[in-house]
Amino acid sequence: MPLLSPELLRRLEQLTLTSRRITAGTVQGERRSKKRGQSADFADYRNYVPGDDTRFLDWKLYGRLDKLFIKRFLEEEDLRLHILVDTSSSMNFGDPDKQRYAFQMAAALGYLALARQDQVSVIPFSEGLAQQWGPKRGKAHAPRLFNFLENLPTEGGTQLDRALRQFSLGTRGKGLVVVISDFYDFNGFEQPLRQLFARNFEVIGVQVLSPQELDPEYEGDLKLVDQELPHLTTDISMGPRTLHQYKQTLDAFTGDLRDYLTRRGGTYLAAPTSIDCDRLILRILRNQGVVR
Repeated sequence: MPLLSPELLRRLEQLTLTSRRITAGTVQGERRSKKRGQSADFADYRNYVPGDDTRFLDWKLYGRLDKLFIKRFLEEEDLRLHILVDTSSSMNFGDPDKQRYAFQMAAALGYLALARQDQVSVIPFSEGLAQQWGPKRGKAHAPRLFNFLENLPTEGGTQLDRALRQFSLGTRGKGLVVVISDFYDFNGFEQPLRQLFARNFEVIGVQVLSPQELDPEYEGDLKLVDQELPHLTTDISMGPRTLHQYKQTLDAFTGDLRDYLTRRGGTYLAAPTSIDCDRLILRILRNQGVVR
């Protein structure tokens, strides 16, 4: 089964990733510059979506076709998109599966950017960085991106600090960094993410959690086994009080991650796998201002 449906791919081509800090590039993309009017050359049209600048509607085309279209321009600025996707063992959990959901998110964001001629890199990580895909530009590279994601292994522990330090030190320039992960790391997430902000990256944290993590229905005497450290087990009696304490702890964890990202000028996006990926991309990401 493909990661993304043909219908979703078609609709993604009508969207654009937003960035508060568009990065100057050496190759012209299709992104609207914040310096509009200085070097805007007409390229083609796309469908109008609510929120678009109506100054760039083509009213003559509307008169002929009775449909709204926005003029697109080639600019001297483009976006560098870096997608860091967690492939540690803790992602191999849940129904729907967290790992496949993360790959769908990476595929959708990557395709969206490739279709806009933005520069895209996808970097898997667990205990460190794995071999990356890209950087590439252009929709023709999408099949290879999808194949790359579909064949990634899920293994190892999570070492956010090591992975994000390697990325920060090895990546030139700036750009938009999307980290897709459950953010389960015994050593926390603040120091790793701080390295990205210190390099002046624009950061989006996408936290992927399964229904079984968000609202577990377990009860009775259980032996819990750590996905990443199988030798760590805990015997527990699961009842209403324990479940309440668990949910309080999880809410605090996700709240701290959200607050840390937003306080630093980043974006937090909750991505429960119970929400259809198409809906998350097309509606929730737009409502969050990540795409338009």
